[in-house]
Amino acid sequence: MAPLSLAQDSTTQLVLQTIDAYERSAMKCVARWSRRRPRRPPLLAEWLTHLPVYARLLDLGCGGGQDAGDLGQRGYRIVGLDRTSALLSAGRCRYRSLPLVRADLRYLPFQAMSFDGLWAAASLMHLPKPDARRILTDLCRLVRPGGLFAATVTHGVKSRLVTDGWVPGRYFARWRKDELARAVRRAGWNILELKIITNRERKGRWLNLLAQKPR
Repeated sequence: MAPLSLAQDSTTQLVLQTIDAYERSAMKCVARWSRRRPRRPPLLAEWLTHLPVYARLLDLGCGGGQDAGDLGQRGYRIVGLDRTSALLSAGRCRYRSLPLVRADLRYLPFQAMSFDGLWAAASLMHLPKPDARRILTDLCRLVRPGGLFAATVTHGVKSRLVTDGWVPGRYFARWRKDELARAVRRAGWNILELKIITNRERKGRWLNLLAQKPR
C-alpha cells in the first residue's frame, strides 16, 4: 500500500480523533439523548413526505439509533450506519431488530442504487471538506433515480477541532451556504431546499439540506 500523503494523513487523524471522542463519551451521549423527549426533527419529517411508503432508507451516522429506531417502528426499511462501536452497542441493546452496521462514511459497504433515501443528521460535518465532497458523489450513487437526501451540517467559516464542550475532541467542518450548494450540485444532486436555521434541533447555526437525485 502506498504511503499516505501528509494531507491525507492529517485528514485521517481528524476523523480518528472524532471517533475516539465519541467512543469515550458514548454512554454520556446515550444518557443525554435518552433524557430528551422524543421529537422528530422537522427536516426529517419533511424528507419523509417525499418518500414512498415502506421506502428503503439509510441513516448515516446513526449514533445510538434514535432516528433509525423511530423510522423502523413506523414501517420504513431502515439501516443505520456508524463508526463508533460503543454507540452501536447501545443501539443494538435498545433496538434489537434494527440492522445497525459499523462502517466508515468514507468507505460505504453498499451497492449502487440500494436505497430510496439517505438521512445524515450532524454526521457529514465531522469530515474534512475534501472527504465530504467526495462522499457526496458516492451517496448519489447509493440512491435510485429520484432518491432523496436530507442532511444537517454546521454553518460558518472556521472549521476546527473543538477541545471543549460536552464531547471534546471532535472535528467540525463549518460550511457556507453557497459553498455547500456548489459541492452538492457537483456531486450530481438537485437541491430542493437549502436554508440556514438557528437553535432548532441543536444549538447554533446550521444548514438544512434536502436534495434529490435526477430521475
